[in-house]
Amino acid sequence: MPPPKDRSPTIFCRRLREARRAAGLSQKNLGIAAGIDEFVASTRVNRYEQGVHEADVVTLANLARALDVPLAYFYAEDDRLAQLILLFARLPVKDQEKLLRQTAARGD
Repeated sequence: MPPPKDRSPTIFCRRLREARRAAGLSQKNLGIAAGIDEFVASTRVNRYEQGVHEADVVTLANLARALDVPLAYFYAEDDRLAQLILLFARLPVKDQEKLLRQTAARGD
């Protein structure tokens, strides 16, 4: 008999739930905003958050867009890196470029 599947929440599950709550969206409203049929939106988002089902890349991109977070945020294993991804993405492009130049100069 195969071992039971690990149902502990993954980084993706935790980050999806955190981003949804921070946006003040219900599971249903997030699902609808991401283009999921309203009759199954709540159930599907719940299953993604619980790790029961995995979303395809198009759905993942739609969830990220609906939450206004970069897709990379969902997969950052370190909480500080996840926060940095969010902060960086919210900067104007000019400031992103400046920060990248400054960071690159420090690495030389």
